[in-house]
Amino acid sequence: MNDFSYTAAATAREATGLLKDQPTASYLAGGTTLLDLMKANLLAPPHLVDVNPLPLTAIEQTPDGLRIGAMARMSAVGEHPLVVQGYPAVSKSLLLAASPQLRNMASIGGNLLQRTRCGYFRDAAFPCNKRVPGSGCPALEGDNHNLAVLGVSESCIATAYPGDLAVALAALDAVLTLENAKGKQRRVPITEFYLLPGRTPHKENVLEPGELIVAVTIPQAAHAQRSTYLKVRERSSYAYALASAAVGLDVQGGTIRTARVALGGVGAQPWRSREAEKVLTGQPATEATFRAAAAAALREAQPRKENTYKVDLAQSTLVRALQEVAG
Repeated sequence: MNDFSYTAAATAREATGLLKDQPTASYLAGGTTLLDLMKANLLAPPHLVDVNPLPLTAIEQTPDGLRIGAMARMSAVGEHPLVVQGYPAVSKSLLLAASPQLRNMASIGGNLLQRTRCGYFRDAAFPCNKRVPGSGCPALEGDNHNLAVLGVSESCIATAYPGDLAVALAALDAVLTLENAKGKQRRVPITEFYLLPGRTPHKENVLEPGELIVAVTIPQAAHAQRSTYLKVRERSSYAYALASAAVGLDVQGGTIRTARVALGGVGAQPWRSREAEKVLTGQPATEATFRAAAAAALREAQPRKENTYKVDLAQSTLVRALQEVAG
């Protein structure tokens, strides 16, 4: 591991100020992603700013909805009664992630910033447009069995966000609160936070230099309370999703009044499917409706040689999730 210096920040203002002055520095929260990347020589920040002391762990109901501090741990949020009862898709997405040990360490903000698990990105022996812009993407014709089929480009087909939480948050219209070095905050819908690869796959989100995620807010809604998260993976524990679906439905008298759908494991970002939502809204909560919505969600898929199976898998996963919520 390369040498680095270390500072523990006492306030968000101090933390953001340190990164503004040292743009190559990195924030350290749970460290469950950052330290892996450092050990693999994929990141070499000369300075780490520890944000664990920041008072950003509250989980509370507010007039805007459920507000979760960015330093709250995954396990604490996933098991919290407010989350379990009011936002079950979020609870399930957290408790199906990683291992209990990692969930006890990993922070909510850090989870939202985890990097792709594409094998070419994770191996410095290969070129990768995410690591070195313009160097190429061997995944296009190489091992792409677990990579994205939605939102991809000729520069990158990685499933840029490999986790679970952001998929559930995308389905439930969550909003991130970001704070900069001047103490100024801005609110960004999570559906606008992640960037598609296009020709610049190294730019993964809208964070400005030094900016810090300080909170996540999830609006209260009937479809949030009647929601779920379904994850399909190669083994039953500690594996990333081959395909996942977060859905929320408000069903009255057998008719879907509102619907929210997001897919994981298949998109170049947590994939909100407004196409599926349009098919579902106003229609009967039947298997035929669900299958039509699943077909709409994957209509623009661009699979490669080894990940064609993901189209059918994602559709089946979405249908199962909708059936579970509709009862």
